[in-house]
Amino acid sequence: MTNHEIDYKLYGDDMQFVEVELDPQETVIAEAGSLMMMDDQVQMETIFGDGSKSNQSGLMGKLLGAGKRVLTGESLFMTTFTNVGTGKKHVSFASPYPGKIIPMDLSQINGKLICQKDAFLAAAKGVSVGIEFQRKIGTGFFGGEGFIMQKLEGDGMAFVHAGGTIHKRELQAGETLRVDTGCLVAMTGTVDYNIEFVGGVKTALFGGEGLFFATLRGPGTVWIQSLPFSRLASRIFAAAPQRGGSKGEGSLAGGLFDLLSGDRK
Repeated sequence: MTNHEIDYKLYGDDMQFVEVELDPQETVIAEAGSLMMMDDQVQMETIFGDGSKSNQSGLMGKLLGAGKRVLTGESLFMTTFTNVGTGKKHVSFASPYPGKIIPMDLSQINGKLICQKDAFLAAAKGVSVGIEFQRKIGTGFFGGEGFIMQKLEGDGMAFVHAGGTIHKRELQAGETLRVDTGCLVAMTGTVDYNIEFVGGVKTALFGGEGLFFATLRGPGTVWIQSLPFSRLASRIFAAAPQRGGSKGEGSLAGGLFDLLSGDRK
């Protein structure tokens, strides 16, 4: 194996976190802000890129690898956690919103996983975190939430998170599944995918389901989430009281809004 071998344990149900067990000198990489807690003698360090061998070919290679992460909306930098002690140590990472954490052993799925740009949580050091471009540039730029996907490559453990309930679907050769772009979490590298426009003007304008679908064709495995964070955020924003509008006067929510906004009568 070229990746560090790490053990792990999942805790919780709807707001999960993953505890990674590190042997001496083992390292796990994670997105900034995902740390929950860690033992003493776990050394935290910020690195440029993901620390994999594929991004270590000189300064230009590192710049290209980091630049790809910027296109997915992520930071140029990642954080590593290394056990510098003599015994086993633990470091835990939490999902940023209600949902599930999915452990992925890349060695069992031919070394490649394609996932939503904000789904990656953590991985064993050596796993390459890159970008998977949509082949058709037009649908890439206008394909909604899922047009740019992250690509995880290697033979170690990786952890992705998703919102709501997770559904795992095995696609047979030639079997096709159409998924809302926001609900697609991840898929194996053997799945052929495309972004297709929703036909019919009325459907596009009044259907409420967006203008694009992700069309997935087997063979391969796909993971689908029931509650994309973008959908959750839009509903919260729509339900939030606005100045000049109804604030639910006489209710606890209305009183709390008045108190926080300084609008006292």
